[in-house]
Amino acid sequence: MVVDLVLGMAGSGGDGVVSAGESLLAAVSSHGYHAMMTKSFGPQIRGGESSCRVRVGTVPVHNPGGALDAAVALNWEDFLKFGAELELAPTTVLIHEAKAGPPPEALVRRGAMPTEVVAVPITELTNQSAGTEKAKTSVVLGLLCGWFGVPEDGVRRGLEKKFAKKGEGLLETNERALKAGIEHALANPLRSTKRLAPPPTHSPKLLCDGNDLCATAALFAGCKFFGGYPITPSTEVMQTLAKEIWKYGGTVLQAEDEIAGIGAALGASFAGLKSMTATSGPGMALKTEIMGLASIAELPLVILDVQRGGPATGLPTKSEQADLFQAAFSAHGDVLRPVLAPISVGDTFRVTVEAFNLAEHYQTPVIILSDQEVAQRKETVEPIDTSRFTIEERLAPSASDLVDYRRFRHTESGVSPISHPGLAGGSYLGAGIEHNEKGDPTASGAEHARMNEKRFKKLEPLQHRRDLFDVLGPSDAPFALISWGSSAGVAREAFELARAKGLAVKLLIPRLLYPIAVPVYREFLASVEAGLVVELSHQGQLHKILRMQLDLPAGLRSFCHSGATPFRPDQVLAELEALAAVGVK
Repeated sequence: MVVDLVLGMAGSGGDGVVSAGESLLAAVSSHGYHAMMTKSFGPQIRGGESSCRVRVGTVPVHNPGGALDAAVALNWEDFLKFGAELELAPTTVLIHEAKAGPPPEALVRRGAMPTEVVAVPITELTNQSAGTEKAKTSVVLGLLCGWFGVPEDGVRRGLEKKFAKKGEGLLETNERALKAGIEHALANPLRSTKRLAPPPTHSPKLLCDGNDLCATAALFAGCKFFGGYPITPSTEVMQTLAKEIWKYGGTVLQAEDEIAGIGAALGASFAGLKSMTATSGPGMALKTEIMGLASIAELPLVILDVQRGGPATGLPTKSEQADLFQAAFSAHGDVLRPVLAPISVGDTFRVTVEAFNLAEHYQTPVIILSDQEVAQRKETVEPIDTSRFTIEERLAPSASDLVDYRRFRHTESGVSPISHPGLAGGSYLGAGIEHNEKGDPTASGAEHARMNEKRFKKLEPLQHRRDLFDVLGPSDAPFALISWGSSAGVAREAFELARAKGLAVKLLIPRLLYPIAVPVYREFLASVEAGLVVELSHQGQLHKILRMQLDLPAGLRSFCHSGATPFRPDQVLAELEALAAVGVK
């Protein structure tokens, strides 16, 4: 029995690989297992290769895992295209369509060839049992039930939910295919004994992805307007809001382009509504000018950037963490705006609510840096207790404020009461030109300096928001890991593995990426001699920003690589152990 199982499969676009992965995920989550599924596609608009990997555990899982315990190849050409995303090891059970032939030389040359390679006549079993090749992934699910202990009744319920209303006989067809896969597995036992241990509890869990929870959290936070343009991998946020926001008195505008989308969202904010937009890296580049307008006009706005591989069109369907420089610095003039990042699907809800609260409280644009993995992977999430959240509203002017309304009045906190069109006495000019307290245009250098000071001063309290950081491990540990976004789950597992080996290490996971909370980092790094900043970008962008604002320990270095291929916990552990072995020079 195993408590952690990683399964992966690949095939052509029409094979239903991702759909099978979702059925597998639903089956195990319905039995109380912790699980997550990542999916990957080629860059084609239609067709092409697709893959998924599902990690199942009896305890919470924080990342998609390392090498596969079991891999399914419906054809070798598509399987080979995913490389390290479907990494094999000698201990992997490699299952393949028999008619595809043995593993090709290209796979053998990769190294770490599995010792147990099993050819299964998947197409033949499908045709014999179901009479159609379209049910072949149900045969695959049957194999996984029979060989690895995936709950059969959970899979059957999943098939019923999926196919019961999709045409006469379709459910029965897939049930027969599932049975054929199970019978084949039982008649042909593996040498491997990797069967999933039963879950410790049967508590109900949510099953959702990061984009779903981002849209849900926006509604919970009071979002009343979304302006955007479809772009992979953020489009689902707009799609979900388009279906749901009208129930709460809100509006979605699918604009003609990225600039119009954020322009409409900012206009709605000026009108007094909580507003957001969503995009990916290329769209963020187009939205930059209006983000600057939001900063100087001091208007609340939430901007979701679901990062993907770049630059330019880059890798539309692959994850990367390389938009941090863009989020923090892409503006002309002196601009400071909060940048937050969720570390998991469930965490996306919390971070989105926080983004709306910060935007409204500080009257500023706030950027959420999600990424393709967190946004589109499906994950089991414990039910969310919404009673522990508070919802903030923008500071409204009092009656005395409206006697001689000064929209940008200098206050002790730097935050000024904000009116909206139609409020008697609250009219003001909200333009992109520098202004005085009333909003009147000015070319005064002294006034410009005062306004810059105001816009920066109001965000100073973020320096002390320790609740936006996770800190694990002993405070005096000499070794450290720092990681963010989807890589944080990998770093957390590496941290736990290192602690189990007796290494004195601690872990810092920031949700607030910018501005840098200098006191939090200084406190964390006080005892640190060496460590790693783990992030999925070629430059190691967070590490570079930390170096700009802190005197980092000599042994704290960047551990990074380009996107598309996620880190594995064992890779991070090996780097950390190597640092500990040589000490600090």
